[in-house]
Amino acid sequence: MNTLEDFLAAYETVAREMTIGGRPYTFRLPLSIDRFIDGEDPMSNFPLWAKIWNASLVLAEHLAEMPEDAAGSILEIGAGIGVAGIVAASRGHRVTVTEYNKDALAFARANADINGCRTMQVQQLDWNTPVFQEPFDTIAGSEVVYHERDFDSLLELFTRYLKPGGKVILAMKPRRCALIFFDRARETFNIGMKKIDIEAADECTPVYLCRMQRKHLNPA
Repeated sequence: MNTLEDFLAAYETVAREMTIGGRPYTFRLPLSIDRFIDGEDPMSNFPLWAKIWNASLVLAEHLAEMPEDAAGSILEIGAGIGVAGIVAASRGHRVTVTEYNKDALAFARANADINGCRTMQVQQLDWNTPVFQEPFDTIAGSEVVYHERDFDSLLELFTRYLKPGGKVILAMKPRRCALIFFDRARETFNIGMKKIDIEAADECTPVYLCRMQRKHLNPA
């Protein structure tokens, strides 16, 4: 799919206009998720990417506030339709947005085009077999700490592709699996957390913004 017109012809979408970090954005989402669901096994590869999650907005707001020279190169993992990465790229950051699902990648590319972020890199990534030419200053993700089976791959990805002195920034709703992940990550990373309450429609949803930095190893 080479153009925005090709994308709009291939997918039924709905536009959602949002203000993030004081700037307006327009994102295209699937009109329905039915075509992305496996009829024989609906819970297999369920299209979690097809929604804008509160954690993605928290991450986007945080990246929007970062000075351009403070973030350096940014790798976003599990980017979904690309919200956080697009917000960061629109602020002048050098961003590579990644997803495993090909439909999600199509939406991320289209949304980058719609929001004028045509130089933002969008590519497929399997956390189990990551390949990049160089490490990143910042690795970011929202709602990626979801399955315990992914923990070793995530920690290996962070260790391998984070520059010395770099940081990992994760946003997520509180879950038991996240506590298990951070207990394991503390062997290698210093971790700080900040709770942010998202209020909407008389409901308050907590989201945790987590910052991880590699511990300095003492020479033997």
